[in-house]
Amino acid sequence: MIVVCGEALFDVFATQEVAAGIDLAARLGGSPFNLATGVARLGGKASFFGGLAHDMFGRKLHAALAAEGVDLSAAPRPDAPTALVMVSLDEKGVPHYAFYGSATAERMVGLEDLQRVPLEAGAIHVGSYCMVVEPVALALRALVERQRGHSLIAYDPNVRLTIEPRVDVWRDALQWMLTRSDVLKISEEDIHAIYPALQVDAFVRQALDAGVALVVVTRGEHGVVATTPGLQSLVLPTVPVTVVDTVGAGDTFQAGLLSWLQRHGYLSRSAIKGLTREALAEALQFAARAAAITCSRQGADLPYLNEVVDEAIAASPRMK
Repeated sequence: MIVVCGEALFDVFATQEVAAGIDLAARLGGSPFNLATGVARLGGKASFFGGLAHDMFGRKLHAALAAEGVDLSAAPRPDAPTALVMVSLDEKGVPHYAFYGSATAERMVGLEDLQRVPLEAGAIHVGSYCMVVEPVALALRALVERQRGHSLIAYDPNVRLTIEPRVDVWRDALQWMLTRSDVLKISEEDIHAIYPALQVDAFVRQALDAGVALVVVTRGEHGVVATTPGLQSLVLPTVPVTVVDTVGAGDTFQAGLLSWLQRHGYLSRSAIKGLTREALAEALQFAARAAAITCSRQGADLPYLNEVVDEAIAASPRMK
């Protein structure tokens, strides 16, 4: 089981301006919510560990995860409202976020909730802003410490400076996780947000030296680069796609990577370190195809396993 930890919330989009105000549309969201959904859709087994409110938004989030087959036995149900995030898109379809809410459900996860997470979990994924806001950050760090050596630890910083504007807080969280992560997925944009003067290859070396077993850097339209201690950097180009928007693309990539590792028996640190170049390329290609499908439609509408398989079959003549 892959236990995905962090926020579930609603992304709110402005649809049009009217005389009386602005019409809004609310969509299920939150990076960990998307990731748990994606793992389940892509043939993996996922559990969600994040605060789900009892309000109408929280009930909808809970029902949506349940409908996808995500295990919710570990999810706390705090007496707090659901977080709302306003999303705007630039001319390239890249999302920008503004957070609305405080003391919301995703933050109200404490040390006492850790007993909900099974010790035998195959993997623990943490990331996004729940790693830098309290009290949930303290709980997630304690969970990582508890599960180190027992579960694969995966991390995606998913930096959101509109939610936590202090770069040093994100940097501290990343540095703390580098010595504890088995799999690190990070975007080039996030690296530059935390370390403006640091080149990607220098960061990758830093992560490997800290003990990360697999470092994956997504670079948007420039593809992806991945490295393990035993392999030279593997660079894959982006999958051609007509982009509608990129909401949920990074979450989809991570869901694709983790679900592939789970389905193929690589969900442990020792297995990750033993990945061949061919196996790693296959995992990355699967994740990239999944992310491309998400980019081809509006919002974080993550694909199902059969869609990614069908896309691979359709693309195979072009790959020869």
